[in-house]
Amino acid sequence: MTLAPQRPAHASTKPGGINPRLRVASDAPRPERPAFKKSGKPNPAAHLSQEDIEALGHELDALRKEVMDSRGERDAAYIRKVIKTQRYLEMGSRALLLFSNVKVKGVRPAWWLGTAGLSVAKILENMEIGHNVMHGQWDWMRDPKIHSTAWEWDNASPASQWKHSHNEIHHTFTNVLGRDNDLGYGILRVDEDQKWSLFYLFQPIWHVGNALLFEYSIAAYDLELGRYVATKHRMSEEDKAEFMRNRDEVLQKIKRQATKDYVVHPAMSAVTGSARTTLTANLVANLVRNVWTNTVIICGHFPPGISTFEKTSIDGETRGEWYLRQMLGSGNIRGSKAMHVMTGNLSHQIEHHLFPDMPSNRYAEIAPRIRDLMERNDLPYVTGTLWKQSASVYGKVVQLSLPNKVEGRRRRDIVRLELTKAWRKKKRKLGL
Repeated sequence: MTLAPQRPAHASTKPGGINPRLRVASDAPRPERPAFKKSGKPNPAAHLSQEDIEALGHELDALRKEVMDSRGERDAAYIRKVIKTQRYLEMGSRALLLFSNVKVKGVRPAWWLGTAGLSVAKILENMEIGHNVMHGQWDWMRDPKIHSTAWEWDNASPASQWKHSHNEIHHTFTNVLGRDNDLGYGILRVDEDQKWSLFYLFQPIWHVGNALLFEYSIAAYDLELGRYVATKHRMSEEDKAEFMRNRDEVLQKIKRQATKDYVVHPAMSAVTGSARTTLTANLVANLVRNVWTNTVIICGHFPPGISTFEKTSIDGETRGEWYLRQMLGSGNIRGSKAMHVMTGNLSHQIEHHLFPDMPSNRYAEIAPRIRDLMERNDLPYVTGTLWKQSASVYGKVVQLSLPNKVEGRRRRDIVRLELTKAWRKKKRKLGL
């Protein structure tokens, strides 16, 4: 596959740079966009001409330049304030947990307040701070403490591996079937165009488990553990050695995180008899953070109305087409300013995918202009409340655990046939 040498993937592990493999435009004629996708769903961009798409790209380039040229002290003050707030909140919450075993009228107020505060602090660190710092959104400040190359977040996944899988792969190949591993994380079928298999019958269970253990799921995903298990017999010794190095890095990071939350801080609370309650508070805070981040992230690409794309559709993709794919492959969440901050401004997922290295506090500012641009071009601007979007994803996960409807066939008959095939294959393998 030949990729465009300057597609605006402002999201590499060296943030701020544009992927050198990707090009701005093509002299070659572009293939016509089909009116319908393989699943039979209409193509929302079929009505656009190539000239329309390139004009859209030029308008987005101009908007990006306008905002990036205006970055300044207001933006720097914003991120420094968020970091300061997060650190004071975490320190205050951990101080409260030193007395988390103390009961007042049968209730442990320090446990409840400390756990709630620590949950919010962990969410802020992962979402509005860590995620966005590692995108290079604040590299222009030249502050070595708030820089994508130096930030290590409060999460099981090492920053270097996350930046590769998220910034380089996900943001370049957004919603491309077979290229964007974020599309279901290798365990979920979230689009009708994804091939169904018996494995997906259990995806409602996988989905809940993935949410509860999300930081570890992300670590395994960034490590490409599934790919290693499936292909290790074909991998070169060099690739195996690289996987082992990455595996050791992940295990060391998990060890450090577990030691901090489940050994050091409970031990500090032991002097007040609060070791056990501090441990449970840390466990609950991590679970809350995991479920929240998972809920926010699934709303960004999985709700109904968001498009997926075939591998062949990005051959020779132009800058305008890349922008178009980001808009059609992402969805937003409506809510208050506080909610936007708690989501890391990923509630503005469309704007984030257009401009991954733009300071997150600017997404709300440009959102009305992006919506106007999309509506002028008859493109769907997918948005909804957090509860509506997340509920739609859970419904979709259940629905797509079954095969697509086929005229003249019942889905349960398709499942029964696949089960029969799997059983026969198993018997042959066992020599029965």
